[in-house]
Amino acid sequence: MSVMNTPQLTLVENFLDIATVRHSLLVSNIANIDTPGYRTQDIDFHGELVRALSQEPGTPVTPVVRQVNGLLSRPDGNNVSVDREGLLLAETQLKYQAAVQAMRAEFSLIRAAVNET
Repeated sequence: MSVMNTPQLTLVENFLDIATVRHSLLVSNIANIDTPGYRTQDIDFHGELVRALSQEPGTPVTPVVRQVNGLLSRPDGNNVSVDREGLLLAETQLKYQAAVQAMRAEFSLIRAAVNET
C-alpha cells in the first residue's frame, strides 16, 4: 500500500479496475457477435464494487464473470445484442471518465495539502 493512499483513492482504484474488466468483457462480446454458440458475458458492476470495498485494502480486484441470462438467442445459439453492448459500453466509459476526474480531484487535494506545509 502506498503512503499517499487515501480511502477515496482506494475506492476510485477499485472502481477503475472493475470498469476496466467490464469494458474488456463488453468489447469481447461485440467481437464475438458472429461466433456460433457464443454467450454474452458480464459482471454485476455494483455487486463487484461492494465486494471489492469489503476486501482488505491492496487486495487485487478479481470480478466474477457470468453469462447473461434472458437475452434472445439467434438460431446459431449466439445471444449477443449490439444495442445492449453498445449502451453498456457507453455507460461504462462515462463512469470511467467520472472516476478519473474524482481521482484528479483527490490528487489536487493531496498536492494542496503538501504545498501548505
